[in-house]
Amino acid sequence: MATNEPPRPHRKTVKHFHSAGDLHELTFSCYQRRALLTNDDWRRRLSRAVDAAGNELAIDLVAFVFMPEHVHLLVYPKLPGVEIDFYLARLKQPFSKEIKKLLEQSGRPLLKQLIVQERPGKECFRFWQEGPGFDRNLTSPKAITASVDYIHNNPVKRECCRRATDWKWSSARYYLAEPPKQQDADLPHIAGLPAGALDEPLTP
Repeated sequence: MATNEPPRPHRKTVKHFHSAGDLHELTFSCYQRRALLTNDDWRRRLSRAVDAAGNELAIDLVAFVFMPEHVHLLVYPKLPGVEIDFYLARLKQPFSKEIKKLLEQSGRPLLKQLIVQERPGKECFRFWQEGPGFDRNLTSPKAITASVDYIHNNPVKRECCRRATDWKWSSARYYLAEPPKQQDADLPHIAGLPAGALDEPLTP
């Protein structure tokens, strides 16, 4: 039936869902790729935010690295149908609010640098770069192994350290140090690879 209503504008929405057996390699950056993650206290707080989001949504952390201006996570949702976008929101938003409060209390000039005008009359604090960042589903043992190696070697490639295990803010020592699988109270809890992750085939 004909109608005189104007066509509605198309809004592109992208949601990333979890399928059983998938691991997700996630990358997200600080606002304008600034080196905001150089403070050990802030990195410890980010670790707790990763833990809280993972506990809330039943998502295990397999590997990670905190770089000065971005974060890499390799995660494994234990339940099907999990929205990865929601997991990232539950991780990033509470952490951003916590940092904003710390900056307000300390009166640091960085606070003003991270206040942006969204539209006329509305300002907001922005610790993270807008957008969902990078999300890649991994299902093959080769892709999973390559992702873990890439994450751990990030600080070496950036010349932040000589060996992957020298960089505290990653899971490299969990996999590579002696004794293996050591946990550090400052870091998020590392669950390790899920059973069968490196067996072929990972998914039907």
